[in-house]
Amino acid sequence: MTDKRAETEQLAKVWDNPGGWRALSDVNNSIVGLWYFAAAFAFMLFGGALALIIRMQLFVPESTLVTSEFYSQAFTLHGTVMMFLFAVPIFEAVAILILPGMLGARDLPFPRLSAFGFWCYLIGGIFVCGSIFFNAAPDAGWFMYPPLSTEQSGIGADIWLLGLSFIEVASIAAAVELIVGVLKCRAPGMHINLTPLYGWYVLVVGGMILFAFPPLIAGDILFELERLLDWPFFDVTRGGDPILWQHLFWIFGHPEVYIIFLPAIALLAMIVPTFAQREITGYSWIVLSALGTGFLSFGLWVHHMFTTGLPSVSLGFFSAASEAVAIPTGIQIFAFIATVMLGSVVRSVPMLFCLGALAVFIIGGLTGVMVAVAPFDFQVHDTYFIVAHLHYTLIGGMLFPVMAGICYYYPLIMGKELSRAYGIWSFWLMLIGFNMAFLPMHLTGMLGMPRRVFTYGADRGWTELNMVSSVGAFIFAAGFLLLVWDCVRPKRHQREAPRNIWNAGTLEWAASFGNTWGMRSIPEVNSRYPLWDDKDFLRKIDEGEGLLANAKEGRRETLVTSVLDAQPIQVLRVGTPTWLPMIAAAGLGGVFIFMTFKWWLPMGLGGVVFLVAVLRWLWTGTAEIPEKKTKDIGGGKRIPLYVSGYKSTGWWAMFITMTGDLTAFLALLFGYFFFWTIHPDFPPPDMFGPGWFWPAIAGVLILLAWALTLGARLVNSDGRSGLARLFLLLGGFATLCGGLALMAGPWTTGLDPTAHSYPAIVWALVIWILAHLATGMLMQGYGFARLVYGKATPTHDADLWNITLYWHFAAFSGVLTAIVIGGFPYLT
Repeated sequence: MTDKRAETEQLAKVWDNPGGWRALSDVNNSIVGLWYFAAAFAFMLFGGALALIIRMQLFVPESTLVTSEFYSQAFTLHGTVMMFLFAVPIFEAVAILILPGMLGARDLPFPRLSAFGFWCYLIGGIFVCGSIFFNAAPDAGWFMYPPLSTEQSGIGADIWLLGLSFIEVASIAAAVELIVGVLKCRAPGMHINLTPLYGWYVLVVGGMILFAFPPLIAGDILFELERLLDWPFFDVTRGGDPILWQHLFWIFGHPEVYIIFLPAIALLAMIVPTFAQREITGYSWIVLSALGTGFLSFGLWVHHMFTTGLPSVSLGFFSAASEAVAIPTGIQIFAFIATVMLGSVVRSVPMLFCLGALAVFIIGGLTGVMVAVAPFDFQVHDTYFIVAHLHYTLIGGMLFPVMAGICYYYPLIMGKELSRAYGIWSFWLMLIGFNMAFLPMHLTGMLGMPRRVFTYGADRGWTELNMVSSVGAFIFAAGFLLLVWDCVRPKRHQREAPRNIWNAGTLEWAASFGNTWGMRSIPEVNSRYPLWDDKDFLRKIDEGEGLLANAKEGRRETLVTSVLDAQPIQVLRVGTPTWLPMIAAAGLGGVFIFMTFKWWLPMGLGGVVFLVAVLRWLWTGTAEIPEKKTKDIGGGKRIPLYVSGYKSTGWWAMFITMTGDLTAFLALLFGYFFFWTIHPDFPPPDMFGPGWFWPAIAGVLILLAWALTLGARLVNSDGRSGLARLFLLLGGFATLCGGLALMAGPWTTGLDPTAHSYPAIVWALVIWILAHLATGMLMQGYGFARLVYGKATPTHDADLWNITLYWHFAAFSGVLTAIVIGGFPYLT
């Protein structure tokens, strides 16, 4: 018993959070997740305040409460905040908080990356939201359609573009962290088919982020190049087309609805079985339906563009796809209903919000099927019917489930119970207020009230409906604020909540409140509801009978397991508190923020700060050579402290990151071929392209750089480190020459990117590849330095595996670009 007490004290010491002002350097999921959560709700309250201003303005006809300029800014920021600063980040916040416990991990694999993502999110969010206090907020709508947004004066559009691009870095960082966490950090024995449904949903949504956000980033790049350098991607007078922006935006925008919806449904998948006191009905069907929903969501984006003059065949295809997505969505909802019907339901506040969520979302889903029919969409497009549909879908499909999740997980996270009375009052105020606010908008829209108007005439017949909507909005806000107050009110004299207060069966409830390491020991799992199936489960964990029950080396550690069958393959030493994520985020934030104001010197300094912080972070905190090869994790098992290649979490993180990067590149390439389809002559007859000579030379040199980098890894694994260093140096030189050759094509042929969309898109592709080649050179230099200083060896070569993996993607993108810009004009 004394040994076990000493082990517990050692764990507490190793995982202890820094105190005082040093707490801002923390990276533990239990703290960073709370930061995320608090920031997301602060932004939500800000966006909600803007919504109430909008409803006050529309309460009566011909209102002069606010000016049209302020209304446009408030409207734009309301949508921007709710979509980009609340709906997606709240998923990341909840996942960072509860996913490690649910998987039986001590922490996620890259806690410093989570902290970096949070600071990027916070800085970017404050920058975007703060603009309205200086009358500089974006005012062209949260979708920023050109030409209005590209031609407006001021910096509002730049703030939107650059601020949100910065925030998207946080989303992709969180996606990498969460995907790797689900794939590689599940408790031993937790086979892929035993993964909690929340983990499956996180996996699907993380993958969707990788394929949905990059097209928007690509669009942001083209957008800012037009505003900053006058490159005419969306200017029809010089061969551009604003429809390209709509495609890139909605390729992101519609999957984002499901990126928002699926994590919230995931919360229902955890809550409903608990209060039905039985396992979920149709586990496999729910998993397949979530995968199907994620897949189909990428085939729906054009139903936002039915009125843009698309061919009839396109209307028919995307209308059918929009109808089809109702099938997997319906399967998930029916599975929850079946679970409730087959179980013995325990009445509770979380269950109230779950039932409210299902009721509201079903209405939103039905109106979604209506607007998926093109002839009907022609009638209600850009009216308040769409506003009603959007809010029924998002609030029913996201906000109500999040409220249920807060009530459900609050005792686990904060150690106190929420008030049942407050919760019931909050639910009914929100449900009644929401329907009062948004149900009349269906009628308002059918009567012809367009979106985004800041006032209306008394003779239009919209007055009474708008009054009801405005009153309902305030009732809804009152219910929401009541729950917020219940969460933040002092509870010092309230008793601590019992452990596993709801008698849940999933693994996260095995943790005790206040333990930053999660569970006393990592259990071996053989069922989906281990707390129900093994009544002795908690005792075994608490007495250290699981794995990795000690921290003798004084390091924060968690287990890495195989992807499919969750067999232990590594003891991973995770990051400890440091200021580097905050410094890196501040430096990168400086790049985006100072670029907005065209302050080039501070922007450059921000880039230097970011680069130095990241290099320091990587040099000292990743691929560390351990003091011994293996560690005893208990149960008679010894596993390695160091692995490389596809077994390592770093390799998976690089693969996932580069998958998202490749998606952004393909979105840029989509722009090239989009222009080709809309122009009878592309390139224009008077514009001789970059030719084939220089692109061909560039392609060969890029392939040579890739081959040398791959060769460096291979010869190093054979013990020839000196030759590996030489290959990396030669690879860097080939990379430099390849970049110069790629740039020489459009440069020597005099392609002026301000003259026409053709040279503009060619230069955009070239700049994208040049940036990746520069990063590749930096990586080659980093690998060279690791070899020189003995931080990489023939048996400790994780860095070289990751650098080579980067070059697989970079070489593919570079060669494809050379083929397209050099060869495609001659093939048409």
